[in-house]
Amino acid sequence: MITPFRLLVAVLLLLAAAPVCLAGELTVSRDALERTLKQQLFGGPKGLYYLKGDPQSACSVTAEEPRLTFEQDRIVVRMKTHAKMGRAVGGACIGVALSFPAQVSLTPDAEGETIGFRDAHLDRVSDNGELNFILSPFLRHQVPSSMKVNAAEMLRKALAGSTNSSGYKIALERLKIHSVVVQGDALVVDVDGDMSIR
Repeated sequence: MITPFRLLVAVLLLLAAAPVCLAGELTVSRDALERTLKQQLFGGPKGLYYLKGDPQSACSVTAEEPRLTFEQDRIVVRMKTHAKMGRAVGGACIGVALSFPAQVSLTPDAEGETIGFRDAHLDRVSDNGELNFILSPFLRHQVPSSMKVNAAEMLRKALAGSTNSSGYKIALERLKIHSVVVQGDALVVDVDGDMSIR
């Protein structure tokens, strides 16, 4: 015979094993987004991002020290850019060395479970036409295509230690991003998904 207590226990066990539907907002701070940018693009030697060349190149164009801010509905990335332009001779670059600030602005975008970026504008770069020719495609296309934040992966990493802290294994099964907007000093991400508790 099924008693009310046994029925309650059975229902609780079924609920614990069933997926939980998640709907709401995920907030990504400016600092977290800047850390992601540094890890994904500026993780090379000495924190440099090579726009042209590599650490062994005598002549190269690099960017460093990215600073990320939110302005209206756009993400603005300011960085220091250094160029050694000329001809490589005996391991040295014979030519001119330039240093200048550069600025790219992007619009956040939703791509499945990833926060992506589109509509890149090169807001500020050097007055040198040849250098602009080199920098523009990289800053306009490579920065937004390289800079992506997988929101599902971030949540899965955060939930990985749930068994130790709570005794339950909480897992994110599915995440779908509907929209991403800049609000104040954060990205607000409208999401839905499925979680399971075991």
